[in-house]
Amino acid sequence: MAGQTVSMKEPVCLIENDNDGKLRVVRSALDILDQIDQHVVVVSVVGLYRTGKSYLMNKLAGERKGFALGATIQSKTKGIWMWCVPHPEKRDHTLVLLDTEGLGDVEKGDEKNDNWIFSLAVLLSSTLVYNSMGTIDNNALEKLHYVTELTEHIKVKSNQRDGEESSEYLRYFPSFVWTVRDFTLTLEVDGRPITANEYLENALKLRTGHSKKDQAYNLPRSCLRNYFSPRWCFVFERPASGDKMRRMEELTDADLEPAFVEQAKEFCDHVFNEAKTKTLKQGLKVTGRLLGNLAETYVSAIRSGQIPCLDNAVLALAQIENSSAIERARAHYQKGMADWVAYPTETQEELSEVHAVMEKEAVAIFINNSFKDEDQKYQLELMKVLQEEYEKICERNYKESQKACESKIQCIFAPLEEKIRDGSYMTPGGYKEYCNDLKLATSEYRSEGGRGVKAEEVLNEYLGRKASIGEAILSADQSLTEAEQRAEVEQVKREASERENRAMEEQLVVQERLRADQQRTYEENVNQLMERMERDSRNAIAEHDRVLQARLKEQNDLLRQGFDDRAHQMQREIDTLKGAKAQEEEKKPSFMSTALDTVGTAAALFLPGILPKVGGMAVKWLSKWF
Repeated sequence: MAGQTVSMKEPVCLIENDNDGKLRVVRSALDILDQIDQHVVVVSVVGLYRTGKSYLMNKLAGERKGFALGATIQSKTKGIWMWCVPHPEKRDHTLVLLDTEGLGDVEKGDEKNDNWIFSLAVLLSSTLVYNSMGTIDNNALEKLHYVTELTEHIKVKSNQRDGEESSEYLRYFPSFVWTVRDFTLTLEVDGRPITANEYLENALKLRTGHSKKDQAYNLPRSCLRNYFSPRWCFVFERPASGDKMRRMEELTDADLEPAFVEQAKEFCDHVFNEAKTKTLKQGLKVTGRLLGNLAETYVSAIRSGQIPCLDNAVLALAQIENSSAIERARAHYQKGMADWVAYPTETQEELSEVHAVMEKEAVAIFINNSFKDEDQKYQLELMKVLQEEYEKICERNYKESQKACESKIQCIFAPLEEKIRDGSYMTPGGYKEYCNDLKLATSEYRSEGGRGVKAEEVLNEYLGRKASIGEAILSADQSLTEAEQRAEVEQVKREASERENRAMEEQLVVQERLRADQQRTYEENVNQLMERMERDSRNAIAEHDRVLQARLKEQNDLLRQGFDDRAHQMQREIDTLKGAKAQEEEKKPSFMSTALDTVGTAAALFLPGILPKVGGMAVKWLSKWF
């Protein structure tokens, strides 16, 4: 099912500084993100102030105006501003653009705030755009010192050791795009034409020396190489003359240099097609609502003087999101049942079919909005919640059926009741007349629709209460011989037994249907759980592989550039990644088997109808997936 999204007409502030200078999340912006159920592609732009960052973001939004552009030396953007628009290429995705305040603003003079803004841009985005002017030289890389301090402002694990392997950061950090504005150089090395990407990688080459100067030179380059993969570069010529530059918001593409327009288009096309969905560890895809919770979690940690911890953030969010997923699934189920069930249903099967559809959708809502439910605690809670909801609906269906049946009996048997009251049957031949009237009324009642699942039970109870009246009429009928009266008594007993059997059979059908519902509930939950676990396992393996390939590429680059010692040191990290990937692949069958046992055993406590089949189900599902 396609999720909800929003299309904002203009950007709003997501993170700002309060009166005390501390960062805070703007509630109204969170309310917007909370409406977005779709997965999000989050593109953040960072860079020194007055380098034209906001212009690029407006182009990505498909608008000339939006994020503030300034023609003076003052920084226009303060904090982090957000613009959510439907993704132009990815179906059922929302593109979230985050424009950050310019780094290094001399008026602001707050280096600590700059570091946090840069860190938040890294934490929240799936693609990080770094915007600079001129060329990528040592001066430009020194200005990007924020990247060298990321590990001081972001932790992966709460018990993280100093020098934590960069692969742990690679799992969380976004892809990296360096945009170079007002570029005037020719893209070539030693007379050989090169691409912008090659220009960036050439600028990130390390020095072989070991002096402090060499170490200072290598530090920002090593951080970019170790923390961000993949990396791209786009260069832009100057868009227009100085006079026009002061009126950028008013200009159309026709007013700008054709080369710049083409370069801007190539950049936008790259972002639209290559920027990935925002994910957390193990490939968990992030929705707008989850992105808002992430922002709130990270900023809360910063406000309290702590360093944002990625693993802790995921665990905290899992509790919030999983509880929310249960409530959203419950609400969907309740609304669906209210919309589609007309009480009383003619049969239990009719109610069961609606329940099956709505339960399947509710479980899907939970599965798609929950994560890290590793012991299936929340899914079991959902199963229990939906079973309780269904039982309440069944109980209402019983009561509505009883009311409908009693109403129909009152109407259909009214003439018979009137004759009983006025003594019409207490005459010779009256018993035969009574039996005929009773038979006709019973037949008419059974031909009526809208009686529901207690039709025979209510009829049996009613006719049972009339047994003594029938006996009185039979005793008073002098036209019958003693033998005929005995025969009529036996007939009454047979009819009563037949009605009792019909009522019991009616309830047995209901109970069997309910047991089948419980079995189907278990199977539906297991089916969707297995699909989700299979998907999660694929994502985890793909993440391992992505990080592993990035480290192998870096190792090969180091070897090619003559850094044999660094490449050798990286081998331990690569071996660890290979082992983690192999372990993920090996644990899948046992992990799924444990999950099946957990769900089956716990679910049997409130779904007793599944108890005899749980063990067989485990074999069935594991044989299906492996």
